[in-house]
Amino acid sequence: MATLKDIAQRAGVTATTVSRVINNRGYISEGTRKKVYAAMEEMHYQPNELARAFSKQYTNTIGLIVPHISHPFFIKVISNLESSAAEKGFKLLLCNSKEQPEKEQDYLDMCISNRVAGIVLCSKYVQTREFRKMNIPVVNLERGGDDDTISVQCDNYQGGKLAAEHLIECGCKNLLHFGGVAGKDMPADRRADGFSDVCKKAGVPYRILVSDRLQYGSMHYEDFIRRALQEFPDVDGIFASSDLIASQVIQVGAQMGKRVPEDIQLIGFDDVMISTVTTPQITTIHQPVEEMTELCVEYIAKSLKNESVPQKIVLPVRLGPVSYTHLRAHETKAN
Repeated sequence: MATLKDIAQRAGVTATTVSRVINNRGYISEGTRKKVYAAMEEMHYQPNELARAFSKQYTNTIGLIVPHISHPFFIKVISNLESSAAEKGFKLLLCNSKEQPEKEQDYLDMCISNRVAGIVLCSKYVQTREFRKMNIPVVNLERGGDDDTISVQCDNYQGGKLAAEHLIECGCKNLLHFGGVAGKDMPADRRADGFSDVCKKAGVPYRILVSDRLQYGSMHYEDFIRRALQEFPDVDGIFASSDLIASQVIQVGAQMGKRVPEDIQLIGFDDVMISTVTTPQITTIHQPVEEMTELCVEYIAKSLKNESVPQKIVLPVRLGPVSYTHLRAHETKAN
């Protein structure tokens, strides 16, 4: 069985450096880190996680609690967070709460018993004070922060403004926003605030509709969208709070004889893969998920070293690539 000295010799570094890489301590250049990992893989070296956990009171594992494991946005979060964690020498413990408070509590207990290095929370019901009692760093990702926990968000308000401004520039006169979830306060609700402020300032009629928990949980918004289009047949511009909802607007609209973008201009939010596979592709607000997950891991690593980190950071969003069909419809209206 390979030892630290064996790995050090193969990688051309000291045993101390190998230990620092394994335990994610101190500054290590990316080149050195890669050489050590390559040597460990070649020699089939597996660190003793249990021994390491007792020696430093935590494992090199980050817990992630999400409300949906199959939602396109959370799929992107999971993938990017795993990559960001791996770059820093962490593994990922994935927990899918399915919006159930009791499951979130079970996962809380599991994270504590597994001596996680930190937690990234995307779910609503976990009380972070439980983690602080155990000195476990917690980062809220697109989740309303509580007390003095760290929060990483995108500029949801600016995203709503950009969506409304673009729809108005496209000549839309009657706007609709499919917003958040009734009775559930989330940072994403600020998208509706930005949207409505622009519409009010421009004097453009608009409506904001919110879904219910059943629709949010099932991710099926078709009936919700169909009722809205039947009740407000004059709508010619829609801002959906996610690309998932936007994709279903295209589907339901086609069934009702309302084409995107000929009859209805459409903008989504998140910039996930589903926006590129619909016909037409969805113009969307890009949410910087990669940068957000990198910050989550960075803040956990710094907290473990007792380094100061900001309590809240808000990253800018931007209007993503506008589809050719969408642009052509805009040009037609302008002419």
